[in-house]
Amino acid sequence: MTRTSYHHGALRDTLLAACLRLIETEGIGAVSLRRVAREAGVSTGAPYHHFADRSALLAALSTQGFELLGSDVAAARAAADTPLHALTALAEAYVRFSQEHPGHFRLMFRPELSQPDKHPDGMAAGDAAFAVLAETVADCVAAGLLPSDKADTLAVAWWGLAHGLASLWLDGQLEKRSVQLGTAAPALVDDIMRTFTTLIAPGT
Repeated sequence: MTRTSYHHGALRDTLLAACLRLIETEGIGAVSLRRVAREAGVSTGAPYHHFADRSALLAALSTQGFELLGSDVAAARAAADTPLHALTALAEAYVRFSQEHPGHFRLMFRPELSQPDKHPDGMAAGDAAFAVLAETVADCVAAGLLPSDKADTLAVAWWGLAHGLASLWLDGQLEKRSVQLGTAAPALVDDIMRTFTTLIAPGT
């Protein structure tokens, strides 16, 4: 049944939710404003009230994803009892995010689709999420646990490691390797991050 009216903001949220469902069930290639409108049960012209084109819709969904990720990693940092534990917790939260929000994750790192140069809100949300990691590394530096001259390098390395594990898990490869190693994917992620922590901050 086609819906004809929404309270303020509901149409936008409905369209974003419909777009996310399409990505998770059929892939990003299935997304068009017409298809999203049909999925949401609204007229084909309804999406244009909020999104100028497909890119604007994908950019909004990508921004939403980065905001959710930023919230998750900030919560992980706040719950940790030490800066180093916070680093491990951030990585685990990042990997877990990819499992809980696969549609967002597959889109967020596809700039050719979300076009962050045209939609700066997404870039700002991504920078804010990364800032949580950079601040956690800075906490480790302040505590004398990591070298100050390598802080920026270590932040990118930590992100790269977490992102690689998240992608491998999302694609099914991490679980396959976990079974071969006689463990489970969450345990393997935890072991990898703790091992990496020991390598960069021995004796802690």
